[in-house]
Amino acid sequence: MNRRTIVAANWKMNGDLALVEKMSASLNQVQLDDNVDVVVCPSFPYLSAMANKLTHKNILLGAQNVSEQISGAFTGEISMTMLKEFSVNYVIVGHSERRNLYKESSVLIARKVKTVLNAGLTPILCIGESAEERTAEHTEVVLAAQLQPVIDEIGIEKFSEIVIAYEPVWAIGTGKTASPEMAQATHHFIRQFLASNNAEIAHKVPLLYGGSVNAGNCETLFAQTDIDGGLLGGASLKVEEFTQICSTTKGSI
Repeated sequence: MNRRTIVAANWKMNGDLALVEKMSASLNQVQLDDNVDVVVCPSFPYLSAMANKLTHKNILLGAQNVSEQISGAFTGEISMTMLKEFSVNYVIVGHSERRNLYKESSVLIARKVKTVLNAGLTPILCIGESAEERTAEHTEVVLAAQLQPVIDEIGIEKFSEIVIAYEPVWAIGTGKTASPEMAQATHHFIRQFLASNNAEIAHKVPLLYGGSVNAGNCETLFAQTDIDGGLLGGASLKVEEFTQICSTTKGSI
């Protein structure tokens, strides 16, 4: 069975009700390949509004983060139980901003992945290296170190229920984008690393690219053998551009 192609929108701490209205109206009319899903991840306050507006069967709702805790005295945190009440299907886990700004460790992120899976939802696990790590040729070591705790926590078989988003930190919001060849090489490494544990599972995992993806470069990036779509930031806040990206994305062959 072919992997599904996924275009995910991470609004981060941006957007408002007006954007929810405009984006949902545009996406509800978009023509998508049968094998393409679009995941919109607004900030928590807008989940309910977006859930009520989306009507397209292939436009799904995602959250930007979740607590590893089920419930309790954790002020400001959001639980999986809460997210499920808003028809959330996907949850972004381990974004570089969570790792770097909020000091979330790979072990904590692995626990969050497990929490999402236990709730029956799909984690979008983010991994990626810094500019310094890329320059030092440590990319593969860094990615392996981010993936291994998740394998240790949930087992390789559960990766058939996970989406992985490779986002080089140096390309997020900078306008710099990995060349299609560079992105493919890194995605190939990720798939081979998973295959070293279980080749059948590795083939099933959708791998997304994130890092200054836009309407001008998405087709070439998404056409690479091991790239199954993208996780978009800035471009996902622009209604016309994001809709164009979604409509031109082709499903896996």
